[in-house]
Amino acid sequence: MSDIMAAKRPKVISVTNQKGGVGKTTTTINLGAALAELGKRVLIIDLDPQGNASTGLGIEVEDRTLTTYDLLLGDVSLNDVIHPTDQTGLSIVPSTVDLSSADMELVSNEKRSFLLHDALRQPAMTEFQFDYILIDCPPSLNLMTVNAMVASDSVLIPLQSEFFALEGLSQLMLTIREVRSSANTSLRIEGIVLTMYDARNNLSQQVEQDARDNLGELVFQTIIPRNVRVSEAPSFAMPVISYDSASKGASAYRALAKELLGISKPAPAAA
Repeated sequence: MSDIMAAKRPKVISVTNQKGGVGKTTTTINLGAALAELGKRVLIIDLDPQGNASTGLGIEVEDRTLTTYDLLLGDVSLNDVIHPTDQTGLSIVPSTVDLSSADMELVSNEKRSFLLHDALRQPAMTEFQFDYILIDCPPSLNLMTVNAMVASDSVLIPLQSEFFALEGLSQLMLTIREVRSSANTSLRIEGIVLTMYDARNNLSQQVEQDARDNLGELVFQTIIPRNVRVSEAPSFAMPVISYDSASKGASAYRALAKELLGISKPAPAAA
């Protein structure tokens, strides 16, 4: 068997929730940074036309000459679309608002649901030796999100600790099942991570209890707290573990990365 054939393929995880403001991009950036800190080589695919993951990792708009739009629809070199970041081991394929028109352009394409799958599995990808690819999905269940799920091994769902948090989750689960039954039979749910958690708030505790009662082992033990440092970090184009390494937010994302890797499984948070 050739070295290329024997090369380990990176694990691809879609970070998705059709609701906006749930900590999806924040989780993608900071989980990626935490995995990189643990020695993993990580690529983030910014599949959101808002480009917040790109901005949050310091990729200026004027430097995004080639983006995920070109990765999907153009014949471009991976070297030209993959940008290193200031975090060692962490790279990103950025996006711009151009991606918002991709849905319409893909409608007539016979392989419209498999474009990202094929792009991430081209032979040149092995040269980068990524361990993980994290896809920051748009806040909707559109063709971009379906592309992400078809390309992924698993789905990670951020769930904000707020009223109505579980509403809409059933539609996302239905979409995952549909993709699994048609285009990607091996797709599974990596887990659900509670975000924006305030232990002083009875509502956060109730959301956690409801999530664990209804979803059981799918819910990560690690909980991401509501933390001002997590909120501030993107404005400085940094993941929180670089912006304030000692903050509660940084500690939480480090714990999430370790739980994802199976290095440790924290005890459930106290009520």
